[in-house]
Amino acid sequence: MIALLLRDLKLSVRAGGGALIGVLFFTTVVAVIPFGVGPDLNLLSRIGPAIVWIGALLSALLGLDRMFQTDREDGSLDLILMQEHPLALTVLVKCLAHWLGNGLPLVIASPLLGLFMNMDEVAIGATMLTLLVGTPALTFIGAVGAAVAVALPRGGLLVSILVLPLAIPVLIFGVSASYAAVQDPAPFMPPFLILVAITMFFAVLGPLGAALALRNAGD
Repeated sequence: MIALLLRDLKLSVRAGGGALIGVLFFTTVVAVIPFGVGPDLNLLSRIGPAIVWIGALLSALLGLDRMFQTDREDGSLDLILMQEHPLALTVLVKCLAHWLGNGLPLVIASPLLGLFMNMDEVAIGATMLTLLVGTPALTFIGAVGAAVAVALPRGGLLVSILVLPLAIPVLIFGVSASYAAVQDPAPFMPPFLILVAITMFFAVLGPLGAALALRNAGD
């Protein structure tokens, strides 16, 4: 499993630019917002956590279709389906590798983009923490969509269509927790704990659903 993790981590970085493409797209999405809303620093500070989260969500969608497509193209997917290890465990390892190569760089880049949006230290810290907890859920959800579309030659758009509706709760509670950290009457922990629960839920359901979809695609 460690060898699979390292292999998939290398592939996720190499295929299509990996982390670099995601971070560049993330930066582009956030950078164009001030041109649309104007140079109002107070407004940028208020909408900053939501914009950073939306940018991270859209960036996380990049490359999801390649999670299993590369394995299918080189034939290793057939070997994965025939191995003795539980397929869901293998999918979990691949999700971890994908998040380390694509999701974690977004979390690391978020403080710099928070400064770009004139967010204060508390808002930046809260947004980074919620992204650290919430982006794995996006990967687990995306694994199901990627497994469903693995047999399709152009499944990237289908993966985005399948994943985006399921990712809305992650976005809602991630943004809610980020705002609650800077708004005194609103408690931070309830939306944050719900976000944690959503991630844990999809950490179980996502690999199981993706494994089932891969079995059906293999048949």
